[in-house]
Amino acid sequence: MEIFQIVGIGIIATILVTIIKGVRSDFAIYVSIVAGVIIISMIIKDISFIISTIRNLSRIADIEITYFSTILKIIGTAYVVEFGSQISRDAGENSIAMKIELAGKIIIMTLAIPILLALMDLILKIMP
Repeated sequence: MEIFQIVGIGIIATILVTIIKGVRSDFAIYVSIVAGVIIISMIIKDISFIISTIRNLSRIADIEITYFSTILKIIGTAYVVEFGSQISRDAGENSIAMKIELAGKIIIMTLAIPILLALMDLILKIMP
């Protein structure tokens, strides 16, 4: 199973980071970043499957694709922000991590506004 490979890479990277921090702490962050990129590259096909399934569901349900593409952008933004903030935390930069998370929240709210407006419009049409 792929999850065992991913967890194995994570554990090996954690051990390497722990060992390298004692010798050359500046290289430890690089090991962390490389491990993250390897893990993400391993799950790209799963992400592609999720996106195609959601697109098919939107076609079947006859729901406007822009809403689903917006939701996918929101989910993708959340994952990228989480990845970036964790890298910053691994490097000991909690302040930068918090700023990345704040920026991600603002971008997510900006992306969600069209869906919120459409929902409000629908509610107003339903109400007498």
